[in-house]
Amino acid sequence: MASIKQIQVTFDCAEPERVARFWCEVLGYVVPPPPEGFATWDDFDRALPPEHQGSAFACIDPSGVGPRLFFQRVPEGKVVKNRLHLDVRVGIGLVGEERLAALEAECARLVALGAVRARLLPADGSNESCLVMQDIEGNEFCLD
Repeated sequence: MASIKQIQVTFDCAEPERVARFWCEVLGYVVPPPPEGFATWDDFDRALPPEHQGSAFACIDPSGVGPRLFFQRVPEGKVVKNRLHLDVRVGIGLVGEERLAALEAECARLVALGAVRARLLPADGSNESCLVMQDIEGNEFCLD
């Protein structure tokens, strides 16, 4: 019997705080409070050795339902397609033009935050339409 109660999704990136704040806006997540003894995350970051400053950031679902997202700085840039991606479920229960309108509206909101629209995957008889997007560092995700 599995004993796992929660999962965390970890992103490799160049600018952890910037990418975390983007995903906070996408998902309605928030930055958790800083560790005990620190008034702000900046205070905590300044207490770290210089080589670790700015190396990680996180955001959480304020309802406590969704997974924690963790962002860690890595030296290399993104080179190939993600092996894993997030589906941002904005069109649940919608079909046809109504679904496309919901996807396009959310796409416009996210493009204003710095996301990039990659392509539309049209409905094919088995699956409804979805939009392939990229976050501010090029990580793919879908508006579904």
